Amino acid sequence: MKHVITALVQNTPGVLAHVSGMIAARGFNIDSLVVGRTEEPELSRMTVVVVGDDQTLEQVRKQLEKIVTIVRVRDFKEIDYVERDLMLVRVSAAPEKRAEVVELANLFRGRIVDVARQSLTVELSGPEAKLEAFIDMVRPYGIRELARTGIIAVQRGEQRNKKSEQEG
Repeated sequence: MKHVITALVQNTPGVLAHVSGMIAARGFNIDSLVVGRTEEPELSRMTVVVVGDDQTLEQVRKQLEKIVTIVRVRDFKEIDYVERDLMLVRVSAAPEKRAEVVELANLFRGRIVDVARQSLTVELSGPEAKLEAFIDMVRPYGIRELARTGIIAVQRGEQRNKKSEQEG
């Protein structure tokens, strides 16, 4: 089972190595690991996707909380969240097949970001399943190169119901 965990970490050298080393040393399988700046320059957000059972998730979360440079750990097991993955894929597209690849990109709400004589590069973002479906659709044309960012996630905003709006 896939588990998404985020960690707010101090933006200092060695934090990524420390976290990934801790996870690897304990034999956990990392499916995706993404790190990026936040709105606060001294903090970065790590999103780690770990494959394993609930016990694996709990062990990873507890180990992360012990690391001094980690400010906060959140697992999304029981939280409603939004996830996205970004992909660039260069697809073989001879002139006679180019329209088909462009149509597929449009159906998946992708963008053509580079056009060459025998290929097109498509930028696509969305849930992991959407990207996987696109890959399956363009595979027959020939995938020349593929790069993905990995999953990033944030908790969904709180939704106010009509009753609390009327009372407030």
